[in-house]
Amino acid sequence: TGKKWSFIPKETTSPKFLVVNADEGEPGTIKDRYIIERDPHRLLEGIIIAAYATGCHKAYIYIRGEYAYPTRILQQAVEDAVQYGFLGKRIFNSTFDLDVVIHRGAGAYICGEESALLESLEGKKGFPRLRPPYPAVKGLFGCPTVINNVETLSFVPTILQKGGEWFAKLGYGK
Repeated sequence: TGKKWSFIPKETTSPKFLVVNADEGEPGTIKDRYIIERDPHRLLEGIIIAAYATGCHKAYIYIRGEYAYPTRILQQAVEDAVQYGFLGKRIFNSTFDLDVVIHRGAGAYICGEESALLESLEGKKGFPRLRPPYPAVKGLFGCPTVINNVETLSFVPTILQKGGEWFAKLGYGK
C-alpha cells in the first residue's frame, strides 16, 4: 500500500484524489459491508491517514448502490467526523483540509475494477480504461489518484499502531 501511495507525483499543480473502492460486487462478498456497518470510523481514520500521506484533500467513497443501510451509517460517521474536527477545513487547527464524499454506484459489477470505477465516478459508463497512464498519474478527472479498498484503509491505523512486523505475521505462509 505504501508503495502504491508513493507513485503519486509529489510535485504537481493538479489536485490529488483518494478513491475508496467500496463497490464489492462479487457474489457473496460482504467484508467491506461488515467493516462499514460495524466500524466506519476506522475506515475514516485510514482515509485521513492515506490522504495526509499522499497530499489529497478530497476523498470519494464509491459504495455499492444496493448498500442503502451501510451508506446511511457511513454518512453519519462522516458527519460526526466533521462535527468533531477530524474532517473538513483546517483539521485540528492544522493547514490540512479533507472533504469526504460518498458516491453510490449504479450496481454494475464491472465498476469494482478501479479504472471502470473512476469512469463511473466521473459520470460516464463504467468501462475499464486502457493503461498506461495509471491512476496514480492520471486518474479521477485526469488528476493523480490513489485507489484503495475499504479493507486496506481500515487496516492502516492498526498497522501504524502495532507495526509492519506485527502485520506481516498475520495469515498463512508468505
